[in-house]
Amino acid sequence: MTASFPCVWVTASYQVGMEVAPHLKESLNKNFFDFLLVFKQIHGDTVQNHLVIQGVELSSYLPLYSPAMDWIFQCLSYHAPEALLTEMMERCKKLGNNALLLNSVMSAFRAEFIATRSIDFIGMIKECNEAGFPKHLLFRSLGLNLALADPPEGDRLQILNEAWKVITKLKNPQDYINCAEVWTEYTCKHFTKREVNTVLADVIKHMTPDRAFEDSYPQLRSIIKKVITHFHDFSVLFTVEKFLPFLDMFQKENVRVEVCKCIMEVFIKHQKEPTKDPVILNALLHVCKTMHDSVNALTLEDEKRMLAYLINGFIKMVSFGRDFEQQLSFYVEARSMFCNLEPVLVQLIHSVNRLAMETRKVMKGNHSRKTAAFVRACVAYCFITIPSLEGIFTRLNLYLHSGQVALANQCLSQADAFFKTAISLIPEVPKMISIDGKMRLSEPFLLEFLCNFFSTLLIVPDHPEHGVLFLVRELLNVIQEYTWEDSSDDKIRIYTYVLHLLSAMSQETYLYHVDKVDSNDSLYGGDSKFLAENNKLCETAMAQVLEHLKTLAKDEALKRQSLLGLSFFNSILAHGDLRNNRLNQLSVNLWHLAQRHGYADTRTMVKTLEYIKKQSKQPDMGHLTDLALRLPLQTRT
Repeated sequence: MTASFPCVWVTASYQVGMEVAPHLKESLNKNFFDFLLVFKQIHGDTVQNHLVIQGVELSSYLPLYSPAMDWIFQCLSYHAPEALLTEMMERCKKLGNNALLLNSVMSAFRAEFIATRSIDFIGMIKECNEAGFPKHLLFRSLGLNLALADPPEGDRLQILNEAWKVITKLKNPQDYINCAEVWTEYTCKHFTKREVNTVLADVIKHMTPDRAFEDSYPQLRSIIKKVITHFHDFSVLFTVEKFLPFLDMFQKENVRVEVCKCIMEVFIKHQKEPTKDPVILNALLHVCKTMHDSVNALTLEDEKRMLAYLINGFIKMVSFGRDFEQQLSFYVEARSMFCNLEPVLVQLIHSVNRLAMETRKVMKGNHSRKTAAFVRACVAYCFITIPSLEGIFTRLNLYLHSGQVALANQCLSQADAFFKTAISLIPEVPKMISIDGKMRLSEPFLLEFLCNFFSTLLIVPDHPEHGVLFLVRELLNVIQEYTWEDSSDDKIRIYTYVLHLLSAMSQETYLYHVDKVDSNDSLYGGDSKFLAENNKLCETAMAQVLEHLKTLAKDEALKRQSLLGLSFFNSILAHGDLRNNRLNQLSVNLWHLAQRHGYADTRTMVKTLEYIKKQSKQPDMGHLTDLALRLPLQTRT
């Protein structure tokens, strides 16, 4: 912080000064040239003897002039024409190319001006007097300018060669890496992977002895960022021979992980097409494995999410085309490598399910013996992987999703296994679950899951050995035994949705089907035993709803009773056969119950009654006319 503050202050002060008092620039110009005339006295005997007496090295004394000289040069160069730079260069030559002055010139003038004269500056640097100010700092300043502006194309290779001759001879690792970091960007911008590989090899050569890299992680990380910023094609990047050995210098775990994250961020951002390049896959699997293995009990959830996002981004970009078996093998390997990050396992399960559906699409639903075995392998992958997940609703939804995929691929016994496992998991749902660090009631999420489950159960055919509607019966038993919140009506809403399902199941032809899978409408064809079992389940569900409505009267939750009563009435109206006298009378009772204690929404009930009267005019709906006459509207007192 202390090093950067003067730089910020100097930059701000000269800009403000030039804006406020531009007329002082001429005076500053004259005074500066007077300063240059006496500046050479620094190297005279008088000053040198004084420094010896004070015990101060020239290399420590000269940099004290830098802030003042930088400020003066920046004031002079502010909005200055290019001709002024030429004049300054000539004056520097007359002073014997003093290194300190030359550095201030390169720091002050626009990068474009410096870049076009790069060869001239290199010649001046070679001839300069570097007493107290080493040449490698001058090359670093030149490199900073060339990172901002491009030199003439014909000079670029000569510039690199001249600069690197000096840089590679540096013995001090810190001096070396500070220069190499700057010139790496120049090399990446203007040259091919061959030159970049040479630079990386030279850095490894200088930084490996005595583990010097351990003191230079920020510079090494900067070099990696510069390389991956300019080499977006990872098939080229990973053929740079020294790139992976360069990564091996990051031995400190947290630094290594940060570098791996940078690599993956660039890959996800710039990799537009899926890849199966073995060089890319092997290298990035190693990078992702490094990130994954850094996870431990102390890793923050945000960090886990970030790592999982990056690894998932890589997994999504891997595609072997029509070689589905190779694709599945990759997912198997990935599962073994990334088993500690749940979002990655979830992504793998979704990817394998999608692979099964792509196989179905290719075969147009007509699986051969080979593809049938393959989709069963995909289904088995999911069935084995899901239990390793912690999130209860993650498991439930994946069992449902994977069961749907199995059903679509005519793997009926496997689909039943998924659905039965999901049903057996429902009693384990806790009352509260953590979502984004906050504890929330689980019932709304369970309600949403069950609604999706009911939609699937409509098309699931019964197993010949398990009896009629065995999955629906098992699910009803679980719902009955689950301990619901006393203040919640979700249990009754679920029973209402069950009635919707059973109503759909009683139709001669179902609303939707899965291609090449015979649902119960085809298996039973309106069989009386099937319909009798369906009616029995309907009576069970309705009894639960009516019992709950009575409980609400005892608990004096009359408003809830009114709303649920009207909701149940609408369900019967939409899904029931109101020509049945018992059902017709029940609907009338529910209508009266909704209005009994003055909590009914009169506007809603008026619209409902208008709808009934309108529907009664349709063919075969005359029975609704009699029903409408038995549904009075009560006014509130």
